[in-house]
Amino acid sequence: MRRGLVAGAVALGMLGLSACGGSDAAEGDDKTISIVGFAVPEAANKNIADEFVKTDEGKGASFKTSYGASGDQSRAVADGLDADYVHFSVSTDVQRLVDAELVDPSWNQGENKGIVSTSVVVLGVRDGNPKDIQGWDDLVEPGVGIVTANPASSGAARWNALAAWGHITENGGSEEEATEFTEKLFANVVSLTNSGRDATTSFLQGNGDVLLAYENEAILAAQNGEGFEYVIPETTLLIENPGAVLEDSAPVAQDWLDFVLSKEGQKQFALTGFRPVNTAAPGTVDWDAVGLEPTDIKGAPVADDPFPEVPNLLTLEQDFGGGDWSGVADKLFGTGEDGQSLGIVTDAIAKSGKASS
Repeated sequence: MRRGLVAGAVALGMLGLSACGGSDAAEGDDKTISIVGFAVPEAANKNIADEFVKTDEGKGASFKTSYGASGDQSRAVADGLDADYVHFSVSTDVQRLVDAELVDPSWNQGENKGIVSTSVVVLGVRDGNPKDIQGWDDLVEPGVGIVTANPASSGAARWNALAAWGHITENGGSEEEATEFTEKLFANVVSLTNSGRDATTSFLQGNGDVLLAYENEAILAAQNGEGFEYVIPETTLLIENPGAVLEDSAPVAQDWLDFVLSKEGQKQFALTGFRPVNTAAPGTVDWDAVGLEPTDIKGAPVADDPFPEVPNLLTLEQDFGGGDWSGVADKLFGTGEDGQSLGIVTDAIAKSGKASS
């Protein structure tokens, strides 16, 4: 029996698939897949679903979907929100479900270590880049307004903040210098939103000068006619988003996850601006592995190089103590609850007075 719905926790939607005309009848059968995810990959997952139902494994499948801030979504599932497959921003949000005995502890032991989509942290700027933003150091200058999501609810915000922190610590700076930089950064925040998607919306509505964002968010915005320029800092961070099937899900949910990681699934991620996971080196693209040419990716600034190489691409596993966030989660994002000390980023937000903005 799958987890029951929590009324009012999040908004639910149906993916527009060939089977959705009979969605009421399909409710509860073995071909209905409940997807709960963070807001950013909604378009990619919809496109993947459109292809999945064309396969033998996916024939007759229908979908229920719920998207929102990663941390909020994870807590909702732990509290009873119906889910067969979760797609979160950070692995700690899956670990919450492992701790709740909803996801098998071995979920991240495969070749892809549980990661289903990747991107990099970028700096969105206004047309013509009037503030001449070239990298992280420009963000702490006086008069620069920053838009980002809140790490308390958003996994995207945690990637953003970790990238900023790593700009200092992984380029010879001390933790004291990184703390000072973090405090200056959040002092310049003018819009602190609930999710990464909300941050993009806020920026597109005219707030701030710089948006801390996923590269794929910028590309997708351009595809939707709402594009903005962006800068990839010389030092930035590889974003690795996990996906997992819940233990009590029907077998079709595992078929779905397998398809997500397949050539066709990763092709759809790439077409919506994500960097595919089936590649030899993090952040690079094996175009043959996804059956695409670079020019197939619409909305990127350079048509024949949509996912440019990053000179200093940091990764959670190699640079921050492991792929499970254990090396930095409490240090940067601790809430001060249960006897824990207040995290550096959490404290910087509190000092900025922006926690409830």
